[in-house]
Amino acid sequence: MLGDLLGETQGHDTGRRVLAAEDGHVVVEVSFEGTGNYYGTAVTGFGTYDSELGADGLLHGEGQGVDMTADGQTVTWHGIGLGHFTEGGGTSWRGSLFFSTSSAVFDRLNHVVGLFEYEVSADGKSTGKFYEWK
Repeated sequence: MLGDLLGETQGHDTGRRVLAAEDGHVVVEVSFEGTGNYYGTAVTGFGTYDSELGADGLLHGEGQGVDMTADGQTVTWHGIGLGHFTEGGGTSWRGSLFFSTSSAVFDRLNHVVGLFEYEVSADGKSTGKFYEWK
């Protein structure tokens, strides 16, 4: 069951590269940066994920990143998810996030599994929401 909203993000791709492309099997690495919040506290961050296109047309992704407050408190995350291409050439993702932080402000994140909804437009702009899995 979806629980409390943990945070939101807005961002854009900063780079893409093909890691593998043979026999219809494609793996793409995407780097991105953005701004957002956890529990209403503003953060900026960046991350990288690998996206693998399956024979069934589904995207399988795995990534990691770091978010930071203006005063230097950090949250790292690792995520895994499934996606699909959207009509306009973007992608839509759903998956899970695991967090790690030594920040007292964000300590609650150490004890939850996050679920995300993430939308990326064809031009690389993205929005996402993270929820606690209860």
